Amino acid sequence: MAQDTARRPDRPVRPTVPPVTPAERTARRRALLEWIGVHSLGVAAALFFTLPFVFVLLTSLMSDSQALSRDLIPHTWEWSNYRKVFDTPGFLTWWRNTLVYAGAGTALTVVSSVPVAYALAKFRFRGRNLSLMLVISMMMLPPQVVVIPMYLFWAKQLDLSGTLWPLIIPMAFGDAFSIFLLRQFLMTIPNEYLDAARVDGCGDLRTLLRVVLPMARPGLAAVALFQFFNAWNDYFGPQIYTSENPAAWTLSYGLESFKGAHHTDWNLTMAATVLVMAPVILVFFFAQKAFVEGVTLTGVKG
Repeated sequence: MAQDTARRPDRPVRPTVPPVTPAERTARRRALLEWIGVHSLGVAAALFFTLPFVFVLLTSLMSDSQALSRDLIPHTWEWSNYRKVFDTPGFLTWWRNTLVYAGAGTALTVVSSVPVAYALAKFRFRGRNLSLMLVISMMMLPPQVVVIPMYLFWAKQLDLSGTLWPLIIPMAFGDAFSIFLLRQFLMTIPNEYLDAARVDGCGDLRTLLRVVLPMARPGLAAVALFQFFNAWNDYFGPQIYTSENPAAWTLSYGLESFKGAHHTDWNLTMAATVLVMAPVILVFFFAQKAFVEGVTLTGVKG
């Protein structure tokens, strides 16, 4: 027995757990309640922004009679409503015009804003601060203030009314918000990278193309998305310049005409609304990472 006892391994001693004090129990309960409260507010906010889209989507799949009732769930899923919208005369033309307006405007804005932002961020010249103040002042100027002289210039002098050119051409000269956002982002790029490129023999243009632009991709993505969303949702500009020519209407302005022609067919109106919103939502979800990164990494240096 003595030998068996000697051969038997010692049992591990379990550490004693100190009892939970009332103060610790209160702190844990408070932390749990705070977690529940914060997540409940998050869920409530998500539902607040999501439910209108769900309502529009469900209504777009209802029949004509059910869309005027209080029912929230379609009895029969009318996917043919979207085909009816596409078959509406002019809808595909509005779609093409919007793609041209948003695509060309975004490309021209990015290309024209980058050199100006680069100069304001990395060059030292007399009047730089004044130039930056002028850019900021342009951001504060409402477009309605200059709409009359601009319309007279494009319509009377250049005879471009009834087209999208008065909206696209000005984007080739930069955008104040895009210049300011890019300038703030480029301020966060260390000057040592630019100095190293110049030592290797790169000029200013080559430094911009080979060094600055690859490092500024998040900022460029944010500017491009902002401009694309602004052009896609623009209603004021097309109303001013293209109202007299239905062949130049965009989706935002054509949707108003579509709603007037189908004011009792709420299912078709909602289907057209979904088709207008869908590209913007898809672009945001696919480019969400670059968009958020570009906004959050934008510096605030003066």
